[in-house]
Amino acid sequence: MSKDLNPELNWLDALHFNEEGLIPAIAQDFQSGVILMQAWMNRESLQLTVKTGRAVYWSRSRQKLWRKGEESGHEQKVHGLRTDCDGDTILLLVEQVGGIACHTGRQSCFFYALTDTGWIAVDPVLRDPKEMYR
Repeated sequence: MSKDLNPELNWLDALHFNEEGLIPAIAQDFQSGVILMQAWMNRESLQLTVKTGRAVYWSRSRQKLWRKGEESGHEQKVHGLRTDCDGDTILLLVEQVGGIACHTGRQSCFFYALTDTGWIAVDPVLRDPKEMYR
């Protein structure tokens, strides 16, 4: 039987961020169930996501907020948020505008499949990344 997160805490305080103040976030298509990507969120990006209804992540490489689709136009409209039983992972149920979540131009970042010969790309590129990014 699962235990509820502490209802006396603010919804953000009930979550468990890592030592760097981040929590993993998985984006899933709210209609098809396809897992689109995994990224990171901090408290501010999570608050902005809830406030705006658009996915905002924390870019670890750039050390700044990353509004999904700000360059490519492929933003994510958030239809719901969930957390796992431990409160240490976020699941965003999203509508992926343009149908492309990955910077490689694919629907999903999870396009490699393990075969007998190693990892191979099994999903097509829907849009050339050179067209999406300046």
